[in-house]
Amino acid sequence: MKNPETIPDLDLLETVLTYTFKDRALLERAITHRSWAHEKVAPGDERQARKLHNESLEFLGDSVLGLVVSNYLCNSYPGGTEGELSRMKHRLVSAPTLAKASQGLKLGEFLRFGRGEEKSGGRQKNALLADVFEAITGAIFLDGGLEAATRFVCHALQDELEGADPLSAAKADYKTMLQERLQAERRPAPRYAVIETLGPPHQRIFHVEVSWDGGSIQGEGHSIKSAEAAAARAALEGMKLDESEALLESPGDTPC
Repeated sequence: MKNPETIPDLDLLETVLTYTFKDRALLERAITHRSWAHEKVAPGDERQARKLHNESLEFLGDSVLGLVVSNYLCNSYPGGTEGELSRMKHRLVSAPTLAKASQGLKLGEFLRFGRGEEKSGGRQKNALLADVFEAITGAIFLDGGLEAATRFVCHALQDELEGADPLSAAKADYKTMLQERLQAERRPAPRYAVIETLGPPHQRIFHVEVSWDGGSIQGEGHSIKSAEAAAARAALEGMKLDESEALLESPGDTPC
């Protein structure tokens, strides 16, 4: 476990990011979790803490990232439909994708956490790794503009961007697929509800139920989002199985 007081090697981090900051205070803020900030200010001084941690940069970076990825996809797939582009974008800016990119850059090694978050394994939490990716994107945008932010995103997400295609994105986006299927059949949209939450804070397992006018089924995951996706996937697989059984039961024409 790292010492929360240890100062990250910002020279090495800039090398990893392939970007040199003019204002290093932005970089320091981008890698600072709220738990570290709250240990440095007077109890209850939320306004001062916000000046130290990365949540506003994360908010900005989310929008910048969406713009960069949308622009890339529109240039790469000029004939893509809005649905295809949206699904690819959703997958590229999703928490699992950003967490994977953060892991590839080893951003977790540079994060500043409070003692409690450090003990709970914050450096390995996908949600926090995705957050710091967005925060760094926002910091680079403020420091160097959209062009610099675009270079960083294209560098950090190079494999994911080059591997994006409408078919794989559609297969991965089970929630959208389930909703589109029900809409095509003129049925109400599916509803999701958290049924149960298990495990310690750093290893939560969520059980989510998806229900629709034809039934319900559950899925589980380490985040509510992933549990919803698992439930949607199970629902689609169940519908396909029902269709196969119906075809087997129908008399139809015999082959001979």
